[in-house]
Amino acid sequence: MSSGHAMKAVCVSLVLSLARNLAVAQETPQPPQVPQQSTPIDLPTTLRLAGARNLDVQLARAMVDEAHANYVSAIEGFLPSLVPSASYLNHTGRDQRVESPLIDVTKHNESEGIYANAQIPVGEAIFHSLQSRQLVSAADAAQVAQEQDSGLVAAQQYFTLVDAGALVDVVGQAIAVSQNYEKQLNDAVRIGTAFKGDALRVETLTRRLQLDLTRAKEQQRLAATQLAQTLHLDPLVSLVPAEREPVPFAMIDLNASPDTLVRTALDRRPELIRSAALIAAAEQARRGALYGPFIPTVGGQAFAGEFNGGGHLVAGELNGGVGGTNLDGGPRRDYSVGLSWKIGPGGILDLGRIRAARVQVTRAEVNDEKLRDAIEREVVDAYTRVQSLFQQMRDARLNVSAAEETLRLTRGRKQLGVGTVLEDIQAQQELLNARSELVTIVTQLNQAQYGLMRSVGAPLRTP
Repeated sequence: MSSGHAMKAVCVSLVLSLARNLAVAQETPQPPQVPQQSTPIDLPTTLRLAGARNLDVQLARAMVDEAHANYVSAIEGFLPSLVPSASYLNHTGRDQRVESPLIDVTKHNESEGIYANAQIPVGEAIFHSLQSRQLVSAADAAQVAQEQDSGLVAAQQYFTLVDAGALVDVVGQAIAVSQNYEKQLNDAVRIGTAFKGDALRVETLTRRLQLDLTRAKEQQRLAATQLAQTLHLDPLVSLVPAEREPVPFAMIDLNASPDTLVRTALDRRPELIRSAALIAAAEQARRGALYGPFIPTVGGQAFAGEFNGGGHLVAGELNGGVGGTNLDGGPRRDYSVGLSWKIGPGGILDLGRIRAARVQVTRAEVNDEKLRDAIEREVVDAYTRVQSLFQQMRDARLNVSAAEETLRLTRGRKQLGVGTVLEDIQAQQELLNARSELVTIVTQLNQAQYGLMRSVGAPLRTP
């Protein structure tokens, strides 16, 4: 084949290859570009929004309002009810006079006024109000616990967002280094001083890093939407952390012993305050079932108003009575008071109710013991994790320093013609892994410290 035909074949091959690449590019679907508004956020703002906008916190506050309303309702059990009323009665037929004879009479009466009716089970009202007061205390403590839990979740999600953003920066810097190295090798290949395979190896590394960058950006966006949900914000707003990389905090006294932290937790945790209030409420219910029925129920009625009526005796005059009609009326006042006790179900000697109330007390006490055991373990586990992560962070920093020095020496060997491209790629990968691991450990350390603060019942503060 002549040189002209060979050149023509090469040109045709290049044109066909270009056409195939264009066709593939047109067929490959491109991800939609959704414009997103970036909103910076820092840790103090995160904690503040968690306490103000978190839906779980709002539900806990609603439970407090409901407990207060139930307490007011229990207090209202001591009050009589007023019933404005009007009535009309018409009677025809036999009736009995005061002197006892039976007579035929047609009569009617009407009354207008106000009835005051009180049927107050004093014992039940007393113990029910005491129980409701304890339930108010339990709801208050539950609200505090929910605020701390929501704050902890928001803080840890913020640190996750910082971690994701820092990993994006780390991978981006690695891509920049790899692309620069790739350009140098391509230039060397063109002038014949480098091997084409080495350039392809670096190109493969660059593409792998670009894949890692895409995944890191995905994790960053997912972390932003998760935090937005916790803070009850619009998920379309892309939250961006104020800090570019996680900075390790030292918010826990590492010299404090686990015993001290456990005692502090048992004194401060709002869950234990709530548990104590629930035990007290169950105890009041037990006392109400046992002693309440012995306190009498007070009943009373009062009427004040007008009473009018009249009638006609069929027999005319009987036993000194005079037949006729009397339409005179006037004011009327009626009062009655009484005491009563109930024996049996719902009253004195209701053994089933008493036994059930005792079981409620026992169950509340057992739940309190379980909660104390869980808190003690939680504190010890959190303390152990914080201690371990501090040591891991020191080791990770040393690992990063060693990886940086390894890459520097490898580049020096490569420039002297002693090292290989593969060694350089491995050194870059080791440095990337070391930096990524350090970022992750620092993030976990900050999360663990906030978890330990929550475990001992301390308020979540910023550094």
